[in-house]
Amino acid sequence: MTAPADTLARQLEQLEGRGYKAYKGIAGTYPFPGFTLLIDHVQADPFAAPSRFRAIVPAATAQLPNGVFRSHARQRSARDFIARAFRQAAGGEPAVRIDAGAQTVLERTAVLLDQGDVELRFTVALPGRGRSILGHRARKLICQQLPEMVMAAATGKALDTEALERHMAVVEDQVALREALSQQGLVAFVANDAMLARRSGVDDRPLTQGIPFHSPASLQVSLEAPNGGRYEGMGIPKGITLMVGGGFHGKSTLLSAVAVGVYDHIPGDGREGIVTDPDAMKIRAEDSRAVHRVDLSPYINHLPYGKATDAFSTELASGSTSQAAALQEALEAGSRTLLVDEDTSASNFMIRDQRMQALVNKSQEPITPLVDRIRQLRDELSVSVLLVMGGSGDYFDCADTVIQLQAYQPLDVTAEAHRIAAEHTTGRVEEALDPLSLPVTRALKGRKLNPEVKPGKRKIQARGEDTLIFGRQDVDLRAVEQIADPSQIRTIGQLMVLMARETGQIPSPPDCLRQRLNSDLWRTLTDRPMGDLAMPRVTEVMATLNRLRANPFAGGD
Repeated sequence: MTAPADTLARQLEQLEGRGYKAYKGIAGTYPFPGFTLLIDHVQADPFAAPSRFRAIVPAATAQLPNGVFRSHARQRSARDFIARAFRQAAGGEPAVRIDAGAQTVLERTAVLLDQGDVELRFTVALPGRGRSILGHRARKLICQQLPEMVMAAATGKALDTEALERHMAVVEDQVALREALSQQGLVAFVANDAMLARRSGVDDRPLTQGIPFHSPASLQVSLEAPNGGRYEGMGIPKGITLMVGGGFHGKSTLLSAVAVGVYDHIPGDGREGIVTDPDAMKIRAEDSRAVHRVDLSPYINHLPYGKATDAFSTELASGSTSQAAALQEALEAGSRTLLVDEDTSASNFMIRDQRMQALVNKSQEPITPLVDRIRQLRDELSVSVLLVMGGSGDYFDCADTVIQLQAYQPLDVTAEAHRIAAEHTTGRVEEALDPLSLPVTRALKGRKLNPEVKPGKRKIQARGEDTLIFGRQDVDLRAVEQIADPSQIRTIGQLMVLMARETGQIPSPPDCLRQRLNSDLWRTLTDRPMGDLAMPRVTEVMATLNRLRANPFAGGD
């Protein structure tokens, strides 16, 4: 239905004291001065998920600065800025919420731009007392307060245009810096004066009085960006890079900053000048996860009783098995840059020293450690590895670059590490004798993905940043560390619903996902408009599929 705003106001007043379900009658479209309000979905009771609203401000009213439309990066960051402005305009009104994000600037559905029109998507918890409607309160909220919020966030005359320009410029520069990495032979770049440390494990804002980053002269490079001009900082080259140093000196902090450099960050985050190969994947050990028909043979082979590992499955993987699976799955998903931290790795997957080799003959050891495959990853598959290592110097022999963190500052110790490797030979016997190849892509059976909790009722929810509730399954994503936002998890669930509709096999799930995510089609995943979706990477979607307890891949029936 379409009705003027005053009709909605009278209707809300008349609902005062009625049963909560009477709110259902307000769904529809309402022209307001300067914008159109659409009430798409009305909650059934006060304890249900809040109602979904949209506000569309026409271009003639919005009058956004021309700079918004100069590039895709600028439009994305402008949409992000508007969502944050709406959240700020809502202020202390807890009933009105928009999915505006935290430190990252993701591709989101909270705000859309179409030929200059601005569409805001948000939720409203309709007011009630118990199960009775508070109609007067609803009228004030929707017909008085809400228009002020919309016009404050979605019109050029109300926005802080200087802050908007800075927001767009910072994001556009990050995109340009990331695009420059490959042609410079780099997998990551950390700008001078970047602030790496975070306030805590649950607070992603920059640490107050943190220590600015400064590149060693030997690793310093310059990259050009359209707004900030020349950025100088540490370039991490393709190949094998070790990050070494004593405990608590900043190794893992640097790797974590590089890991989230696959995303853009807001001005003031401290990591605006840190960019990484967009397909880089952090891998780790993950005891007890499921593994589905993964070729582990390059790393785990010759199991007792002749069990094959070229299509290995288990419901409860060990540390080494899970890390080998994570590596192969990352390559299958398209990643050619791997990030590894010794602290979250299985020691027997990382190294087997001379003494252990002498005691346990290779014929009795199924595991070929990463140290014996890492050169092949680089030389045969063009895969780069960034590895935090504090307990073993055996990787010095194969490292192209060695960075020591000392009191949170990087030192280039490559020459010293190579000298030590030459003078103090390990005596190890290299255990990788066969060539390495990329894993074969596994076909997916859509019918194996079931989002229903009962016939006709689907359940797709994000629980924080580490759990997807998909139908009757809770998918543990704690080890998929680069997921930045719960809205990405919701989108992963919706992408899986899309795959579930395929009646046949999906021969290459990564290609299918790229096709969907590289176009605006990803915004149409759901049957009705949703404002709380954010784009994940293909690697994160594949990582989720790989962690389902029930095998979704072909050949496992």
